[in-house]
Amino acid sequence: MEGKEEDVRLGANKFSERQPIGTAAQSQEKDYKEPPPAPLFEPAEFCSWSFYRAGIAEFMATFLFLYITILTVMGVVKSTTKCSTVGIQGIAWAFGGMIFALVYCTAGISGGHINPAVTFGLLLARKLSLNRALFYMVMQCLGAICGAGVVKGFQKGLYQSTGGGANVVAAGYTKGDGLGAEIVGTFILVYTVFSATDAKRNARDSHVPILAPLPIGFAVFLVHLATIPITGTGINPARSLGAAIIYNKDHAWDDHWIFWVGPFIGAALAALYHQVVIRAIPFKSRT
Repeated sequence: MEGKEEDVRLGANKFSERQPIGTAAQSQEKDYKEPPPAPLFEPAEFCSWSFYRAGIAEFMATFLFLYITILTVMGVVKSTTKCSTVGIQGIAWAFGGMIFALVYCTAGISGGHINPAVTFGLLLARKLSLNRALFYMVMQCLGAICGAGVVKGFQKGLYQSTGGGANVVAAGYTKGDGLGAEIVGTFILVYTVFSATDAKRNARDSHVPILAPLPIGFAVFLVHLATIPITGTGINPARSLGAAIIYNKDHAWDDHWIFWVGPFIGAALAALYHQVVIRAIPFKSRT
């Protein structure tokens, strides 16, 4: 009996119950090094097909995004009773679901920005070059204009009568209210993008890159639920620009600056918060 008890004790010591599990186990053998910042200007990119392919991917993603979401908005607005439509929740799901799907499809090609504010935030964090950022923004805006234009081409009368999905500050709210909603909403989105795509988390948790589109899409969904009654929810200057250009009514342009200034401020604050406060990158040794 004594021999068997000794074997049990040896086994318990050899196979300790306090073994690291989950992410703790994964991180034991994974060293992480901070990736170098992207150059401010990279002329060599203009000679690379992958550069133009990424721009085309951003164009197509934003085109599809505007096409589906504006059709959803029109379907809700045209109905006299919201009980027969998907309602605000359905609009929010359309925006969030499309972002989820499109980020999943394009993340490996262009990074899946689909939003000049996201591109701007990543530029401030030195995740991409200035020339790539500007190229992405142009392609995103062109894609948004084309997406809204196709919807109007299909149903011109209905498009004009339902507002064309253009962003405006709703009655009862001030311009300051609208600007604040856009700043906070974009902060939530861009902060989620930074967190979901953080290279340090990717090195530690192998499941993070696969799941990244989900929290990003869910953040878009939640922000829409909160701010549709205030501004119709912009948080994406390309989306606001495309709808405004194709709808082209004075009231759609009156507050249009809010949907550029607000998202860019929100994106800058999110980049600052993540890079300086969360990751403390400026304070890390460069050795």
